[in-house]
Amino acid sequence: MDWIISDGLVPYEDALATMEVRVAAISEGRAPEMIWLLEHPPLYTAGTSADPADLTDPDRFPVHTARRGGQYTYHGPGQRVVYVMLDLGKRGRDVRQFVCRMEAWVIATLAEFNVTGERREGRVGVWVQRQDKPRNAAGQLQEDKIAAIGVRLRKWVSFHGLSINVEPDLDHFSGIVPCGITEHGVTSLVDLGLPVTMADVDVALRKCFEETFGPLSVEA
Repeated sequence: MDWIISDGLVPYEDALATMEVRVAAISEGRAPEMIWLLEHPPLYTAGTSADPADLTDPDRFPVHTARRGGQYTYHGPGQRVVYVMLDLGKRGRDVRQFVCRMEAWVIATLAEFNVTGERREGRVGVWVQRQDKPRNAAGQLQEDKIAAIGVRLRKWVSFHGLSINVEPDLDHFSGIVPCGITEHGVTSLVDLGLPVTMADVDVALRKCFEETFGPLSVEA
């Protein structure tokens, strides 16, 4: 498996083109699986379920059609984007299990920084409860989204992946309704008061990948 970390900001179109080529090569047995960690310049992406009404500021940043599952998401500096190109033909051919493992990978990574990430039925992504903010009218803790997940499969090879908010400009999320959800906010590791760097997150991601998915190299 190739584990690649890109420096600088990778244009979204370049990332899509690279993923297309790599996924085809993996499915044909010409290249190993790949995990690609990067950052993008500020942009919005529209998944296959995106509602145009959820793009509230269409002129703010470029908008890209992603052809992955999900709705609108934001990508930008300070957010660790992880593109996951794995051969599910060698990993059980279970899409539901794969998505659950993606969520578990994020939750385990957050736990490395003593952050409790949680799944929520009907809400894609990973969420944290805010002990530091007022409860809502029903007396419940506010829940903010800290990570997004959106994947696609082609010939049992995955692409797209996940994003974790490390230290992005949270105001940039205000140009969309993230994942179509209006009653919850968005947070980041730094917003939670943690002095975490991108390099710290990268180390945790690699450690927790092997704990969640198994060894980096998988034989047929």
